[in-house]
Order: sequence, then C-alpha cells, then structure tokens
Amino acid sequence: MTSNESGLPGLRGTDHIGFTVPNLDEAVAFFVDVIGCEAFYELGPFDSGEWLSQQLGVHPQAVMKKLKFLRCKNGSNFELFEYQAPDQNPEQPKNSDIGGHHLAFYVDDFDAALEYLKAKGVEIMGEPVVRTSGPSGGQTWVYFKTPWGMQLELLSYPNGKEYEKDYQHKLWHPAHPAE
Repeated sequence: MTSNESGLPGLRGTDHIGFTVPNLDEAVAFFVDVIGCEAFYELGPFDSGEWLSQQLGVHPQAVMKKLKFLRCKNGSNFELFEYQAPDQNPEQPKNSDIGGHHLAFYVDDFDAALEYLKAKGVEIMGEPVVRTSGPSGGQTWVYFKTPWGMQLELLSYPNGKEYEKDYQHKLWHPAHPAE
C-alpha cells in the first residue's frame, strides 16, 4: 500500500451480504422465484456451542439450522441464515433501528419491474420517487417488502446520477458498465 492509500490492503469490493430470515425455504423461494436469484449451495446445521458463540457472537445454545448462498446477477452474493436461538429477536428492524438495513436491486426498466412485483402480489411501500435534481438526480426508486417483512429497494438510473458528473472516481452504473 502506498502512503496516499487508506483502508484494507487489497480490497476489491463486497463479496457477500449475510442476513437471517425466519424461514429459509420461504426466503429462498422468494429470492429465486420472484427476484430471479440463483441458489448455489447450502451448509448446516451447526450447533453453536462455544465456537459459533465466539466467532459470530450468537447465544451459546443457538443452532444455525442451515445457510444458503444465492447469486443475484452481477451484484454481491447473499448468505441467508435460519437460526433457532433462545434470545432471538423475531422482529424485523425498522430502517431507523440500529442494524436497520435494506437491499437495493438495480433494474434497467423501472416501470416494467414495478409492474412485475405488483403482479406477483409483492407489497410496495408508497409511490415511486423520481429524483430530477441534486446528487441523486436521474434516479427512480421505491421500497418493497418480502413476505416476512424485510425491506428491499427497486431502483434505476439508466443515465447515471447527477453527482457522477463531478465525481472523479468512476462507479459502476449502466451508462458505463464495462469501465
């Protein structure tokens, strides 16, 4: 690493995002059948004991029933977990909660994707937001929910976002995917 670089040496990007779901089969079916991801391997079960407790910070009596990896086109992989634990919180965190989160899915045709989700009976949260100015100018987005209440986002910015005009570091977006 040179003196003007910072961060993790050799960092290339995000490999996967892991999250716990209440029912692994239901979650895999949603991500495969509705979103279009591909399931490619699974592991488990694993009894927690001391090792998982030390490695992952879970309750010593927790059981990781199974985990499954999914790939969703060109983004990071997803690692879905199903746990059974005596101290498990069954509530989905809100966006405003510590640990709150969402997954965002980029699509080429926002309107077609939104109509597809509606036809599949997916709960859409509010109306699409179209940004015409500011740093996110050029972006359209809306949140939607999985059957178990996890928040996801649908977004598109086929001509890039406004901030990218002045940003020196090229980020991936559909206007220049090969760069």
